[in-house]
Amino acid sequence: MELHPAIRVSTFALGTERAPLLVIDNLVADAESLVQTAASKAFTSNGRFYPGIRAPAPLPYLKLVESRFRNLLRDVFQLKGQTLRFSLCHFSLVTTPADELGPLQRIPHVDSLDGSGLAAIHYLFKQDLGGTSFYRHRATGYETLDEWRWTAYSHALEREQAGPDAPGAQYINGNTALFEEISRNDGLFNRMLVYRRNSLHSGCIARDFAPDPSPLTGRLSINSFIDLI
Repeated sequence: MELHPAIRVSTFALGTERAPLLVIDNLVADAESLVQTAASKAFTSNGRFYPGIRAPAPLPYLKLVESRFRNLLRDVFQLKGQTLRFSLCHFSLVTTPADELGPLQRIPHVDSLDGSGLAAIHYLFKQDLGGTSFYRHRATGYETLDEWRWTAYSHALEREQAGPDAPGAQYINGNTALFEEISRNDGLFNRMLVYRRNSLHSGCIARDFAPDPSPLTGRLSINSFIDLI
């Protein structure tokens, strides 16, 4: 597996807290082969938070990211580690209908309270199926969470879930009474986003989204958790 000859790397700062966002367009030379690999996999439900199904990503993909992006990730996110490690790297398909979402699946989330951990999403669909947005929680003003902020944030959420602005059974897709969208990033084929796992974020899933379990036609991506140790 090789990098695309027209790869393009951009960096951004999110919201008022200025958390880094790395956007890599034209990531791999043959993204279509990843789609075909995904089509040969057996997908299963994986955890109670992700609204869909997953299958392991191929080892050459992990090795490519590890060998070619370790230094870039260290520099952009100001990390001190030298060894890149994946704690998760899966093909992922969003397949949960909106009316089956749990309360925490209807709002932005963080993947960890550790600001040194990174998350990546590599889009592998060509249809207009939405990208990823980052958010600010209006009541607390938080754009990122850590152990110190978690208590105030979770208490605020408990009050909001019991109040008149509690989100209905739908995917969040832009501003709501509880959350302000601070950055929207299109889901372009062969684009990867990398961000800190403690940034509040969510997929941009439209109200008319039709869940599709086929890797060839559904909302396929590779999702990774990455650490530098």
